[in-house]
Amino acid sequence: RIIAQVLVSVGTVVGRAFFAAYKQAAANAAAGGGPAAAARGSGKEGVVDALTRKTGMSMEEACQILNISKDADLAQLTKNYEHLFNVNESAKGGSFYLQSKVVRAKERFEME
Repeated sequence: RIIAQVLVSVGTVVGRAFFAAYKQAAANAAAGGGPAAAARGSGKEGVVDALTRKTGMSMEEACQILNISKDADLAQLTKNYEHLFNVNESAKGGSFYLQSKVVRAKERFEME
């Protein structure tokens, strides 16, 4: 009898959680969110958002990592990239993670 009560209680909790998640997903879809809205895009903002989703990094974050402004020239980008890449080299005691972030930041900047 106790096992049956536990199963019914767990089933009720899980059922309510699924129902709440479904309601939230339906509300998001009605508000224009989700994959369909991302695919449609809305002009330049849609393209920028798509690039941010694709790379996992915003343009602001890329600029902060590379220590440059959005309107920096290619020479400054290359100089900062090479310096940060070499400083974070694993063989020199640097961080592979930070080196990867530097590479991704450069890729994001070049996509813009």
